[in-house]
Amino acid sequence: MLLLGAASVVLLVCVACLLSILQWRNRSGKGKMPEGPAPLPIVGNILQVKPKNLAKTLEKLSEKYGPVFSVQLGSTPVVVLSGYEVVKEALIDRADEFAARGHWPIGDRANKGLGIIFSNNEGWLQVRRFALTTLRNFGMGKRSIEERIQEEAEHLNMPREPTFFLSCAVSNVICSIVFGKRYDYKDKKFLSLMNNMNNVFEMMNSRWGQLYQMFSYVLDYLPGPHNNVFKEIDAVKAFVAEEVKLHQASLDPSSPQDFIDCFLSKMLEEKDNPKSHFNMTNLITTTFDLFIAGTETTSTTTRYGLLLLLKYPKIQEKVQEEIDRVVGRSRKPCVADRTQMPYTDAVVHEIQRFIALIPTSLPHAVTKDIYLRDYVIPKLLHCTTARSFPEPTEFNSGHFLNEMAPFGRASFWLYLLPGKRICPGEGLARMEIFLLLTTILQNFTLKPVLCAIPR
Repeated sequence: MLLLGAASVVLLVCVACLLSILQWRNRSGKGKMPEGPAPLPIVGNILQVKPKNLAKTLEKLSEKYGPVFSVQLGSTPVVVLSGYEVVKEALIDRADEFAARGHWPIGDRANKGLGIIFSNNEGWLQVRRFALTTLRNFGMGKRSIEERIQEEAEHLNMPREPTFFLSCAVSNVICSIVFGKRYDYKDKKFLSLMNNMNNVFEMMNSRWGQLYQMFSYVLDYLPGPHNNVFKEIDAVKAFVAEEVKLHQASLDPSSPQDFIDCFLSKMLEEKDNPKSHFNMTNLITTTFDLFIAGTETTSTTTRYGLLLLLKYPKIQEKVQEEIDRVVGRSRKPCVADRTQMPYTDAVVHEIQRFIALIPTSLPHAVTKDIYLRDYVIPKLLHCTTARSFPEPTEFNSGHFLNEMAPFGRASFWLYLLPGKRICPGEGLARMEIFLLLTTILQNFTLKPVLCAIPR
């Protein structure tokens, strides 16, 4: 009886696998969904797509299936766009069709369709437009923001391990925009907030975080480490909510001091509109989005940039020569210097390209059934990208020194999640990375020891 029962289970599994493969073959091919590896029931393509090294495994699959192919992450079918040409075609040339945000379980559960990163439709459009306008009005790309970055860069002018201080410096820049103030690096509440944010990113990138992204429909109902990330997210939102209460008590709608003041004023304007997307929950969620996106990505990019310059001392030396020639030692580097520093600017571009901080980007979804490269992509199907580059594993500033090269500065922006969903703080991030790196290299030479050596 036991053998018969075991045989029945094996038979059922084989039948399920066969049906899954047949279903995959029927929906893939020219004029259908893009081709890809045959998925298994429930687990999809987890054997071919390694969660811990997703970008590399997707790039390897693109060598076999071409620039447009499909995989199944858990039970979710996903179309992958790999390479410059097809990513440009989709996210820039056909930006409106690829403007929707795809399903991203951690973000969807945390934000519940609010904010500007994981939201869609009219709410996303209105709040994103408001955020862009407000950030510009508070000096995005203007001198006021530049001075705030320069102020924070001053706190880096001591030989020390940079991870913590870079995170604090970058976080304080966005704090000054969103909250209207900076925090001392020893402030206990600020340190707790930094710890919460660090935990959020560590947990999202952990094995449990990757598994949750694929199997949230099961893990949502189970206890386990995958739930801890939401406790950390709630802690960051609680910090934001406390700041919002302080702003409510001192609000002067005629003279807003920061992003929160502007949002609160907008809420007062639309208080009689029952369909308004400007409410307290969306304020907290949108502020959380700006805050967490404006801290981790920029500080991590800058930190990896220092590691790369440590590894390539000749490149570091050339950057320092250009800093000495254009800026000197008697004043702070400024954004206006960038146009006179083509080599340094190219190195900054290459750092962002080389580290591929979000190599597959956040998922997009198409707004209607579309044809792309002879394949059909159904409405709301998730799309991600695996972006390629000539000699991708070589750190080479020459990639961006020749404006006429096919992979010059114009194509670089494909590596910063372009199109309708490009990061609202993209200009701020570029400014911060340039100013922080040049300020550090103006004062220090990086060596493979425990601290930097003053110049």
